Amino acid sequence: GQRKGGKGWADAIRDGWKEGKTLFSDIGEVVRRASIVEYLLSDAGQKEQWPLVNSLLRKGQALSFSHGFSVVFKEQTGVVPPPDVDVILVAPKGAGRTVRSNFLAGSGINASFAVHQDATGRARDRALALGFAVGSGYLFPTTFENEVFSDLTGERGVLMGAIAGIMKAQYDTLRSKGHSPSEAFNETVEEATQSLYPLVGRNGMDWMFAACSTTAQRGALDWSRRFEAAVKPLFDELYKSVKEGRETRRVLESCSAPDYRDRLQRELDEWKNSEMWRAGAAVRSLRPENWVKTSGGTRPADRRKVSTAKSSARNERKSAAARRRTPSRSGKKAAR
Repeated sequence: GQRKGGKGWADAIRDGWKEGKTLFSDIGEVVRRASIVEYLLSDAGQKEQWPLVNSLLRKGQALSFSHGFSVVFKEQTGVVPPPDVDVILVAPKGAGRTVRSNFLAGSGINASFAVHQDATGRARDRALALGFAVGSGYLFPTTFENEVFSDLTGERGVLMGAIAGIMKAQYDTLRSKGHSPSEAFNETVEEATQSLYPLVGRNGMDWMFAACSTTAQRGALDWSRRFEAAVKPLFDELYKSVKEGRETRRVLESCSAPDYRDRLQRELDEWKNSEMWRAGAAVRSLRPENWVKTSGGTRPADRRKVSTAKSSARNERKSAAARRRTPSRSGKKAAR
């Protein structure tokens, strides 16, 4: 089901879906026609639409989720499937856009699968078939509970929340010590995402430790233990908050507020307009793949961002020159 006239509807038509045959805008019609109901609304949307969906489910259908939220935290969502339907889960380990782009490229992304309720004796087979259908070459078993506990912890932790916080802390530290926005961003984000993280993804952190310079190796090995000790209590607190339902309650209350979208947009704009991520936009515009061809050669796609980057570069050169002219405490000229 898609909202008729929306972007998702237009995308589906372009991909070959046929209105009235394989593409519908009415959720009730989808549930009545389906043998497997893919319940992929937002978590708040699943709570809102559940009374309708539940009233139309029939014996032998499968109700499929990509997240354990609604079923595990049923006290908050009210989602309690009837006993005569299969309840299954296939949870790709990546963003929906990545799942789609990999599928179009003929590959896939790893996924977990689970059976919460097997009414037909075919629930496991149905879950595995769905996983393979979306391109997952590797599926590993889990439970609805373990999926939602690990997923919410990961999103708030190293997948997004923690990494964003750590990046900002390092960027702000470098800026407070006199480093330019360009240098602070490159040393915090750009080198990590464009050079190191892809290598870790392909080869592992153990390989990264073994393959880097001896200076980086010694420092990374030493400080990794310090960071682990510092953040482990925070992760324990986070997991407890997830398991006890505080995180899901926060999501449902926030998303159901009448001014939710306005408040969310203000938060997102704060990130987008921060110095760190404005510097990031300028740095990204200077990547070779983001330059455009012109009759006179090539130029950055956004001249304004490049102007910002050039201004930062000029400021860096001025600061470096000033440091070279400033005597150190020992009377010798400072050196970089």
